[in-house]
Amino acid sequence: MKLLFDQNISHRLCTLLRDLYPNSAHVRDFNLHTADDATVWEHAKNDGFAIVSKDDDFHQRSFLHGHPPKVVWVRLGNCSTDQIAVLLRERHAEIQNFTEDPDASFLSLR
Repeated sequence: MKLLFDQNISHRLCTLLRDLYPNSAHVRDFNLHTADDATVWEHAKNDGFAIVSKDDDFHQRSFLHGHPPKVVWVRLGNCSTDQIAVLLRERHAEIQNFTEDPDASFLSLR
């Protein structure tokens, strides 16, 4: 399972979660930190990533276009990177099942 962290989420998550999500990356790793959502979407789709974002635009895009890519929407509001890391650790099994489900396009996490 490869996660692509959107620009509104810290790049530090790649390091903090490397043990559970070893092939994950941040949009800045591909010089996409200023790219529009459509460009990030296409990159994730072409490279087999699930997008992790706090932005509801990807949530809406997943309903319009389906998957791939799959979208994980982090709905914690104003929170720290460590809080997001804890959430993604605690919900690892759920995220794994989601990424393997051929019918699922979107996962909301709180």
